[in-house]
Amino acid sequence: MTEMNQKHTCNTSHKGCVSLVPIFNHLDTEQMNEVMETVQSQSFKKGELVYHAGDKSDVLTIVNKGSLRLYRLSESGKEQLVRVLRPGEFTGELALFNEKVHENYAEAMEATSVCQITRSQLQALLVKYPSISLKILQELSSRVDQTEQQAARFTTESTEQRLASYLVELLGSDSQSDIVTLPLTKKDLASYIGTTPETVSRKLKELEELNLIKRISSSKIKIVDEDNLLFL
Repeated sequence: MTEMNQKHTCNTSHKGCVSLVPIFNHLDTEQMNEVMETVQSQSFKKGELVYHAGDKSDVLTIVNKGSLRLYRLSESGKEQLVRVLRPGEFTGELALFNEKVHENYAEAMEATSVCQITRSQLQALLVKYPSISLKILQELSSRVDQTEQQAARFTTESTEQRLASYLVELLGSDSQSDIVTLPLTKKDLASYIGTTPETVSRKLKELEELNLIKRISSSKIKIVDEDNLLFL
């Protein structure tokens, strides 16, 4: 591949990455091109770590293709899944305002490419384009809401209710289908809702016996009765 073709491919990848992100996709073409000039790309194989807990955190990492799982380890070594990032989603935004280290691990769930912008580069963009700051605040607010909801579920809902709520969330309010695809392995799903893989399997079976869901395959589930699933 010639140097010109390599540059074109790189710019095309950067543009696709930047245009996916809600904090950037409101910018006009000229502004978007300026953001693209600051972006660096990296690729990771399934199972590779983008960063470790304790690593210096000084870049905004945006998923371009693939997916990342963010998790933390307890003192006993038990994993707790924090979040799964899909294309257009990002991590590291808090470190862009303060010197800090990562508290979580970020692992590629499949072949994954990311775009990264350093703290100093993003801070310069925030000064020049304040609308980016507002978009970041909106995203942070949304994440705080999600974290609070998840914390409330751990204290007020049973394992069965947390699993049911997760399935309904996957369905989405504007979905045209009643079939959901589980984006997590059974181990990760168990970690996310605070239980064991064995309990997840047992609870899915119980929900199916109640005719609330129907398992089509190991990863696909048909929501048979959404209303009663929500009010277990």
